[in-house]
Amino acid sequence: MTRRRRPTLDDVASAVGVSRATVSNAYNRPDQLSSQLREQVLRAAAALGYAGPDPTARSLATSRTGAVAVLLDTSLSAAFSDPALSVTLDALARVVDPHALLLLPGGASGGPPAERVLTAQADIAVAYSLADGAPALDSVRARGLPLVVIDQPLLPGAARIGCADREGAALAARHLVSLGHRRFGIFAAGSRVTPGGGALSLGAASAASFRDTRERLAGYLDEVDPASVVVEEAAGLSVESAMAGAFALLGRTPRPTALLCMSDQLALAVLAAAGQLGLRVPEELSVVGFDDSPPAAWAVPPLTTVRQDLAVKGRIAGELVLRLLAGEPVPPPDEVPVSLVVRASTGPAST
Repeated sequence: MTRRRRPTLDDVASAVGVSRATVSNAYNRPDQLSSQLREQVLRAAAALGYAGPDPTARSLATSRTGAVAVLLDTSLSAAFSDPALSVTLDALARVVDPHALLLLPGGASGGPPAERVLTAQADIAVAYSLADGAPALDSVRARGLPLVVIDQPLLPGAARIGCADREGAALAARHLVSLGHRRFGIFAAGSRVTPGGGALSLGAASAASFRDTRERLAGYLDEVDPASVVVEEAAGLSVESAMAGAFALLGRTPRPTALLCMSDQLALAVLAAAGQLGLRVPEELSVVGFDDSPPAAWAVPPLTTVRQDLAVKGRIAGELVLRLLAGEPVPPPDEVPVSLVVRASTGPAST
């Protein structure tokens, strides 16, 4: 049986009696045609069974794919279970086009494998909260791709949107000090490129490969006596993977009366662990998170946390992507403001 030949752009042009450039404009530059002529072209294309320009051929001709490679520090399953990441990526996608995002999950190196970035068909990269020196960033530089950084790391030549990490952490610590707390636990995530969890010295936490860990720790210590602090690192970013670290912090002797958590997910793990241990929050333990992701307001009790507008951060990241793709110069780094949202998980220190 003879296969039917696939109709081409030239077939449509012949049927309408126009040039192939006119047919191409009907799909790619509709503002160049009258609405009547464009409708005539599209009707003829539909009658012939022509589905439009081949996107593969278009990308070969223009050397553009229209894709945005999003470099993640976590697996896809962990990323989808992180409310803060979900809100940010959703806002980013709404600006640039949801179908354009190419998610590259993290590997053992703390980011996507470098070779995966080298072969990804994308016009621009977005680094979402990667560790300093992540090999994937070398691949971005090697390809000469424009780069937008969300949060970290700080890189010359890259556009960046983050938040005032140190200021937000200081707000959280100052709030607890005002309530009379003097024994603090700090619950950190991402202190090592491959976090295994466990107790950390202040020196090790201060040398973390993730900028937000260093900045938030510095903000806490701006307000509290370092001698009054113990630090624990979570094994991962999810509530489930952070439970062991939460139990370890609550098992310290003497037990901290207040916990400063570097994300809402870590704070939710603490609330769950406290409930299992029979500790009353906030009567016996105060807990503060960071992000103000949607679950913070639903927690039991509702979580006091540092708010950063995650949707605005994602929207700005998307706008930066479009600006760089349009050839605009890299703007100076920007930050969304932070504020303290006081809810029922914090109260006066118990005696």
